[in-house]
Amino acid sequence: MPKFSLVVPAYKVQGYLPECLDSVLGQDCTDFEIIAVDDCSPDGSGDILDEYAKRDTRIHVIHLTENVGLGRARNAGLEKATGDYVLFLDSDDTLSDGALSAIRDRLEASGDPEILVFDYARTYWDGQVRPNLRADLLKEKGPDSFSLAERPQLLDLLQIVWNKAYRRDFVTRTGLTFPPGYYEDAPWTFCSLISAERIAVLDRVCVRYRQRREGGNILKTVSRKHFDVLDQYRRVFDYLDAHEELAEWRGPLFRKMIDHYLTVLTRPGRLPQDARAEFFHRASADYRARVPKGFARPGGGRGVKYGMLERDAYTTMMSALRAVKLRQQVRTRARTAVNRSKRVAMGAFYRSQLRLPLDEKLVLFSAYWSRSVSCNPAAIDAELARLAPDMRRVWAVRADHADRVPKGVEVVRVGSREYWAALARAKYLVNNVNFADSVIKREGQIHVQTHHGTPLKTMGVDQQKYPASTAMNFEKLLERCDRWDYSISANQFSTVIWERVYPCSYTSLETGYPRNDVLVGATSEDVRAARAALGLADGTKAFLYMPTHREYQPDFTPPLDLRRFARELGPDVTLLVRGHYFYGNSPHVAELRRTGRIVDVSGHARVEELYLAADALITDYSSAMFDYAVLDRPIISYVPDWDVYSAVRGTYFDLLQEPPGAVATTQAELLGLLASGAYDRPETTERRDIFRRRFCEFDDGHAAERVVRRVFLGEEDLPPVVPFDERRHAPTPTQALELVERA
Repeated sequence: MPKFSLVVPAYKVQGYLPECLDSVLGQDCTDFEIIAVDDCSPDGSGDILDEYAKRDTRIHVIHLTENVGLGRARNAGLEKATGDYVLFLDSDDTLSDGALSAIRDRLEASGDPEILVFDYARTYWDGQVRPNLRADLLKEKGPDSFSLAERPQLLDLLQIVWNKAYRRDFVTRTGLTFPPGYYEDAPWTFCSLISAERIAVLDRVCVRYRQRREGGNILKTVSRKHFDVLDQYRRVFDYLDAHEELAEWRGPLFRKMIDHYLTVLTRPGRLPQDARAEFFHRASADYRARVPKGFARPGGGRGVKYGMLERDAYTTMMSALRAVKLRQQVRTRARTAVNRSKRVAMGAFYRSQLRLPLDEKLVLFSAYWSRSVSCNPAAIDAELARLAPDMRRVWAVRADHADRVPKGVEVVRVGSREYWAALARAKYLVNNVNFADSVIKREGQIHVQTHHGTPLKTMGVDQQKYPASTAMNFEKLLERCDRWDYSISANQFSTVIWERVYPCSYTSLETGYPRNDVLVGATSEDVRAARAALGLADGTKAFLYMPTHREYQPDFTPPLDLRRFARELGPDVTLLVRGHYFYGNSPHVAELRRTGRIVDVSGHARVEELYLAADALITDYSSAMFDYAVLDRPIISYVPDWDVYSAVRGTYFDLLQEPPGAVATTQAELLGLLASGAYDRPETTERRDIFRRRFCEFDDGHAAERVVRRVFLGEEDLPPVVPFDERRHAPTPTQALELVERA
């Protein structure tokens, strides 16, 4: 029997769930079990729980067959708990380091009370941590344990269950369970506190209460479901009726009930406008039915509200609320004025276009800060032309990159009148990065964020922890991300990361990366054409070298002696060198182009064609490895500065331990691998297979089709992902040559 049972319900939390579980599994107190409840979550939460359960026998997973809500999911976990004490942890929150040890020690010191109340802190996406405003109530003064009558002010703490440890035999004896509804914590919290004979407190932050930037709190949504609070307090008073020995708590709980009703009634963003009168009258009826004899209203403005509720004076109350609303409108006008000044800065023409109707058939594409026509947006563009030829497809391209636009592609130059008109009126905006801060998201517009790689390096708000990103304005970043309606993902690994590091309200589409469709469907003719375009002769071994951008390196200086490479590997080997797009053309590479053994492909429009042409990929931390893995060709990780890069930029996994193939940390090792052929052996093939199954999860050749059908055609039933072992991929250069020779 463990000391603690932690009940962790999970519903649509795949971006936060690993951090939650890691915070428990990393505790120095190991005497616990986790009862994880998958509340029929539609995302990958259930799979994440199963993966963790495979690695740690202390985790027990319950998969519910229908979504039952937080309260009843907790009940399902509670039924399976075997620990001396039960704790409830929401799956987007975390335990602080050493929390369970501190809770255990305090329980022992206070003689195993029925309830231990501990502290928490609110945590925010930008790194802020704010203490519990009523932490003073948890000061450990007086006896180690006490009854609620000795410290009734504990009722003023937030009505939550996850800041307490409950002795399991106490829960069983009192018959406590969670009711369904929005406000399920209220009856559990109040009924448990008033029933406990001995309570203890712990003046230590044990839970980090995540405040989701995108608003994950259902209590802050406009809905008639807030009427649920009336039912929950009915349950509280039914409990009091059934326990006459607890009659002394009618007054304090009546006060908590009325305060809660007034909060729901007066806070913006709770009740729909047409439901407010009904709620007020029902709350007023509860007031008159439950007010204890001799109850004295509080003083001040709060007492005035009590009086209006007691008299059912809805009109009077609304007049008072309108005065509050008027003050809010003044503040809103001030914010609107600021926004208007931003629009003025964009120019009168853009403002005029924003007033015109959206063009339902117009799609504006952009890629890599409008530098090219490429990547996922280009693949979506091509598929859109096939499935919805009536759509008008336009690309935004910077003037200095207009010469890269393929013939036949309709273009607007960034900054032109046509550009601002398209931004203002296009129904659909598709980009693999963010549009500029000055772009205004119109009602009805649909922004599709395709991303441009699976993340090895830290992204979004995770970058705040690393020195390479100290200059980034994260508030501005997330304001740009707020415009997204859809986020495209190639694998669940990415989905989980995107949802955590870009905490905004968008829908994740696990379609695969559209740009990788060609790597699945390309023919031997496509492979040969890609090689011919680069001047690669039949029988030539071509290695594609794609090092990534390093924030601590001002220009592209390849960590590889290219002359030595050309000299030692012989005349039948060609190195295709592609510098990161941040660097532009490299003088180091240009110097060696004349030999013909080094081909600078940094300016090549479509990297997918380079993948098809190459026999193998040499890279470091670039997301190219995840895309190239679709081809099932050898990948060599050349990482001479892994310690520096991982410390300065941060990574999501250890590439040295989980590589897609062979690994070299020195130039001599790399050349040795290439010269001997050791980069392509059974052991490297096995690593690549593990890597592919993890990161090429949805890349089956139909990604662009799924995106077009879901986003532009509004279809819900999308082509299913082809099982991994049934997928085809483009032939290797050797296979393509053999097919031609046999023909």
